[in-house]
Amino acid sequence: MTARAPEEIHALLEAAFKARDLDAYIDLYDEDAALIVPPEGERVSGKEAIRASVEATFALEPDFRSEVVEKLEGASIALTHARWSLAGTGEDGSPVEMSGRATMVSRRQPNGSWRIVLDNPMTP
Repeated sequence: MTARAPEEIHALLEAAFKARDLDAYIDLYDEDAALIVPPEGERVSGKEAIRASVEATFALEPDFRSEVVEKLEGASIALTHARWSLAGTGEDGSPVEMSGRATMVSRRQPNGSWRIVLDNPMTP
């Protein structure tokens, strides 16, 4: 999955959750990207750390939705704001629900695609 515009990243994250495809999710991040991980707010950097931090969220087999509400784009960098929600089932069978506002910085790659550089899904 390749984002051809910064706002497409949000739809591709949604598609990765729907397909239960952690590899596709991780591929949307730049090698040295940074993420604030809900719900605790842990800060991680690099694809491997991001993978390790979101595996538990993927284990919930969640229904994830993301709607872009604003975009500011320059020549090779973009800032997007989105509303998101996630509903899944915990290991004990209890429902898990989260939602919030996300702020994301993405960068155009040499091949024209876009990848996430900074991702804060816990924007106040």
